[in-house]
Amino acid sequence: MTAPVDAQADQPAHSMGASRPCSGLIILLNGTSSSGKSSIAQDLLPILGGPYFYMPVDAIDTMLTWTDYKPDELPAVLRQALMGFHRAVAGMAAAGNNVVVDDVLSDPWRLMDCLALFSPKDVVLVGVRCPLEELERRERARSDRSTGLAASQLERVHAHGVYDIEVDTSTTSPLECARQIKDFLPQRPTPTAFEQLKVKLSA
Repeated sequence: MTAPVDAQADQPAHSMGASRPCSGLIILLNGTSSSGKSSIAQDLLPILGGPYFYMPVDAIDTMLTWTDYKPDELPAVLRQALMGFHRAVAGMAAAGNNVVVDDVLSDPWRLMDCLALFSPKDVVLVGVRCPLEELERRERARSDRSTGLAASQLERVHAHGVYDIEVDTSTTSPLECARQIKDFLPQRPTPTAFEQLKVKLSA
């Protein structure tokens, strides 16, 4: 039987998770809209050992109370929400939780924000690749995506150029992509992609 989330809520903070690591692992799936990140995450969680939490960036949309924002107001609202999302991920990991995250690092500030918040040695940066033709086909088949969104993100989302591992969802199923990521975890090289990027972008 699955234990309730608040099963240890009445224990003193110093006695909870005494044998757990100081920082949990963050598996960060980065790719354009419709690239298959959420499908990979859904197949990855059941095959990973130990507890993991899935934190999708799209969850922000369901939390936000939408009102009639002026066009010049919306970018600031969304940026603030995304900054909050990154801090929520960082907080979960800092408490020792392992996290699978999907994000769209299509603007430089989003990557820089994650680099500033996450422990670089504890991040597995996964590039989720998919060619434009297939992205456009998926957009046409879905009712919750704007046509052209993936195309507008494609070059920018991978512009930093460094990953720990890359997968291609146009040639590989989500489950096989998940297995590739799982098999990679025990042999993660150092420095990690985040460690390399932190040095590169702070120079």
